[in-house]
Amino acid sequence: MVLRGASAEAQAGLRSAIDTAGASAADLATIGEDLFGASAVLRAEPGLRRVATDQSLDAAAKSDLVRGVFDGKISAAGLDLVADAVSRRWTTPRDLADTLEYLGVVATVKSAGSDSARLADELFEISQLVNDNADLRGALSEPTRTVADKGALLSALLEGKALGATRRLAVLALNGSHRTVTVALGEYQKIAAAVKDESVAKVRVARELSAADRDRLQNALSAQYGRPVHLNVSVEPDLVGGLRVEIGDDVIDGSVSSRIDDARRRLAG
Repeated sequence: MVLRGASAEAQAGLRSAIDTAGASAADLATIGEDLFGASAVLRAEPGLRRVATDQSLDAAAKSDLVRGVFDGKISAAGLDLVADAVSRRWTTPRDLADTLEYLGVVATVKSAGSDSARLADELFEISQLVNDNADLRGALSEPTRTVADKGALLSALLEGKALGATRRLAVLALNGSHRTVTVALGEYQKIAAAVKDESVAKVRVARELSAADRDRLQNALSAQYGRPVHLNVSVEPDLVGGLRVEIGDDVIDGSVSSRIDDARRRLAG
């Protein structure tokens, strides 16, 4: 999610509020749920969303309005964040709901504490599972099934196999705010990495990396980019050998298949 102008400034200010809250893991998990709920309400109620983002209305009046809507339904800390959010300026009405969901993901990731690296790995593994399993992918994208039904299916599949925070984000990925479940999971993993001030590298290899090779690659990339790099490693035999690394817009392609293709193009030319 890329915001611009007033929305980017609003999101940065609200993110700082979560970072400095000093809440416990349980409190952060609750705040995450509160923000997911408020985001869902704003998406479902266009009238409320328009009023909450109307720049011509008094900021304090808008804050009072949402306090009345959500009072007793979410925690005091969650209510303060939502009230703060509507008091700010937004470039487009949708940015408010999107930012509340984003902040909910941040709070949920932070609730995992020292397990945040494990959470990022689990999100990637779930994305791989959905990509590789046509039946599961079909069940999660079936339009006749309710979101609640899909969520129950995914929760049952992950029960005892993933962190509670991971399971919550996996179910959130079904809410339709992103193009597909796997796109949502990818975005959540980027947020998880950003919470730890990391970059995410998509690494495609022809065969599984040894622990030593993985560590060397991670250290080399971290040194190159000047910050910790989290690796998402997928095995793709079609690469034949070598590896392909993607970090943001950067691509490092050292795969054998790419060299073969390049040689073919030169011969053809």
